[in-house]
Amino acid sequence: MRGNYALLFLVLWPMFGGLLSFYAGKKSRLVRDCMADAVCVIELAFVLSMWGSLGTELFIPGVCGLGMKLKIDGFRFIYAVIIAFMWSATTIFSREYLQHHHNRNRYYTYVLLTLGSIMGVFISGDLFTTFMFFEMMSLFSYIMVVQDETHEAQRAAQTYLAIAIIGGLVTLTGLILLYNYTGTLDIDSLAKFTLQDKSPLYVPGFLVFVGFAAKAAIFPSHIWLPTAHTAAPAPSSALLSGLLTKSGLFGIIVLSSGIFMHDPRWGFMLLILAVITMVLGAVLAVFSVNIKRTLACSSMSQLGFILTGIAMQCFLGHENDLAVRGTILYMVGHSLIKLVLFLCAGVVHMNTHKLNLNDIRGFGRGKRLFMFAFVMGGLGLMGFPLINGYLGKTLIHEAIVEHLHELSHGAGTLSFMTAGAEKFLFSVCEWLFLISGGLTTAYVIKLFVALFIAKPAEGMHQKDIYLSWPNAIIITLSALILPAIGIFTSEIGDKIAFLGSAFMHGPEHHHAVHYFVFENLEGALISLTIGVAVYFLFIRKVLQSERVKGEIVYVDLWPSWLNIENAIFRPVIGLLLPFIGSLFAKIVDLITAGPVTLLLSQASRIKFIRPPEDTDFGYYQDESKQETISTLLPSSLAYGLMTFAAGLLFVIAFMMM
Repeated sequence: MRGNYALLFLVLWPMFGGLLSFYAGKKSRLVRDCMADAVCVIELAFVLSMWGSLGTELFIPGVCGLGMKLKIDGFRFIYAVIIAFMWSATTIFSREYLQHHHNRNRYYTYVLLTLGSIMGVFISGDLFTTFMFFEMMSLFSYIMVVQDETHEAQRAAQTYLAIAIIGGLVTLTGLILLYNYTGTLDIDSLAKFTLQDKSPLYVPGFLVFVGFAAKAAIFPSHIWLPTAHTAAPAPSSALLSGLLTKSGLFGIIVLSSGIFMHDPRWGFMLLILAVITMVLGAVLAVFSVNIKRTLACSSMSQLGFILTGIAMQCFLGHENDLAVRGTILYMVGHSLIKLVLFLCAGVVHMNTHKLNLNDIRGFGRGKRLFMFAFVMGGLGLMGFPLINGYLGKTLIHEAIVEHLHELSHGAGTLSFMTAGAEKFLFSVCEWLFLISGGLTTAYVIKLFVALFIAKPAEGMHQKDIYLSWPNAIIITLSALILPAIGIFTSEIGDKIAFLGSAFMHGPEHHHAVHYFVFENLEGALISLTIGVAVYFLFIRKVLQSERVKGEIVYVDLWPSWLNIENAIFRPVIGLLLPFIGSLFAKIVDLITAGPVTLLLSQASRIKFIRPPEDTDFGYYQDESKQETISTLLPSSLAYGLMTFAAGLLFVIAFMMM
């Protein structure tokens, strides 16, 4: 029982610590900062102590009617450790980064509240608990985006919150329908729920998917990510990119490895969205001239890579070992890589107060520690051998190759497509996978050249001490983890994958993968070659085509009109939703107004006399002005409240049907 309630501590302790830090900040900034750091470090220590309690569950009945279920297993433990570690690193880093910012009390409070919420998401044992903490996390993290309160931050936070709320409402509808069909929202029970025909589950499954996909920045709900990451403080961007997007993937994995386990039709939908997200994010990153926006678009692309791994699990059936391990290692690798890279972007912004590549050119020259950290993160993002990112990318690529091999020796898995057409589809997906990896290499080289090779921008003032020693330790430690996982593949990488495999229902027996044989290195080499070619033939020739006094000038050639948020989403939300809401209200009014009016008008036929506007209120005997309840009632507040209540009951009844 003691171990069970430790799960509740993981959720409540950061939230309680956030409130304590707020009140401590009223007295002393130093005490508040130390308290926030201590809360995260204690959380990390407590998570690590749960290693011996894997398999522990806790159910608290009565929470919001359905109860709250928490659980810790291999995959949940892995991400609980990553969450606590990244939160500790970014919170310590924030002390220097936010030194001259306002509203730091508010920031620390909501960052810690978000920590408790996202911990609840990843240790949840049923989708109702997942949804409850997921929505709390979305609301609390809003402050992380809007912190600077600039026009750009407010607009980005508005988009972030709108996507979160709309996605949450759609997911809630899906959960209600899913519970109606299956009778449970327990994650383990959903994995055992099987139907000969899964078609009744596609609609509720897709509705649940929408909300999680919105947080995971999957196309077309990715619009919040580039602006939110750019506007948020760098430590918050690291958390948004490395962790909050993974909470969306958590929900997608629960669906895809649960009720839609080994379902190729579900996998086909995931694969199409994954490829679009993967390619589009990489293209946007190539064109970007803002370091944080580049990393944000990169996150979108990398999430597409991970979703490809989840999709391949559906196609490979019981032989999904490579896809499962690749998904886990890619998720873990991307979280740690983006921690390093966004902290590096934070170092740049702390010293220059700018993010445009033309303004930060040459900042990294002569800064060896900074260069080491950035290179480790960049190589990991590229999927360079001996760095952690290589492992996940290689395994997912090999999963695609494995399925292509199966298609060459048997029938396809998609009933609505011939084996030949399916093979062509996956051949295209494989090349788009490799090309997207090449684009990743291209924009990483672009950032490296801008920071470490280009001549320093005019007017840049270099400081003797550009980084405090606590932050230097944080960045160095975070960067060292990346090659450690990539070099010690058996000792660290594979053990992480094996530990989390059961959550995605991977096979119990794993075959050995020789990461550094030519067959596995080939995919990475192709992507690296494509990336170098794109950099020299396109970025240097087109995106650096203008030069002033012999210095490189990065040009933003992305068309301003080619923006999904401004061209589609905002007009739709601003015009269509009010129209739909008004139409729905009128329909409900027509349904409820007649019965309510008839009922009350039959109860009383008393006549009232309304005086003309130009007379004093009093008795007036003009019979032409007489009105009954049936004519006066619709204009009264009481009538409006009654029809609203009737309409609300109608909606609730409709949702429960």
